[in-house]
Amino acid sequence: MFSHNREEAEAKRIHAIFDLLKQQYPGAKTALHFANPFQLFVATVLSAQTTDEQVNRITAKLFPRADTPEKLARMKQAELEGYLKGCGLYRQKSRFLIEASRIILEKHGGNVPDTFEDLVALPGVGRKTANVVLSNAFNKPALAVDTHVFRVSRRLGLASGKKVEQVEEELKALLPPHEWGKVHHRLIAHGRRICKALKPQCGHCVLGPYCPSRHKTKSAQAKTKAP
Repeated sequence: MFSHNREEAEAKRIHAIFDLLKQQYPGAKTALHFANPFQLFVATVLSAQTTDEQVNRITAKLFPRADTPEKLARMKQAELEGYLKGCGLYRQKSRFLIEASRIILEKHGGNVPDTFEDLVALPGVGRKTANVVLSNAFNKPALAVDTHVFRVSRRLGLASGKKVEQVEEELKALLPPHEWGKVHHRLIAHGRRICKALKPQCGHCVLGPYCPSRHKTKSAQAKTKAP
């Protein structure tokens, strides 16, 4: 009986968190600028260790020059690097994007693949990039776990895994597939605005009553401020 009540209380807590996130961030979506699946693919590859704002500045100059796999595949790596400077790991990403563009042309008829397996087979593409493309470009059920989703979901007690794959599976188990992509964006928005990495704004967080980390974070901040 006690165990059943505990499970029911936890289910209500989790439901309240997702409901409040939906209310707080009803229009949450990717901040990356793109007009087609290939542009999103490029922008997402570039977003690793780089802010979305910086990626948008880079692609605003790159896409007029190369916005298709055909055009990008023909670019010399040195030329592409010139566009990508200011982006973390820009030399490596330049090589990956040229190689991926050639594979997209040769194996996928010039179209960005729309399956997880085909996407992660491309150079420079991991789980996060594949899931972002599937969800945002093809409207397929996918839940990408970036640094914000990883941090916020663990702080809220929605997941406990220490690896991205574990957190992804834990979150997906809590939600219907049609909510996966939406919750991804809401968790990112909350992580950027409130549940920040170094200075979470717990005093302004509507999720406070349902957050098991709130008192821990406050205690840690108090110790840091203590003389």
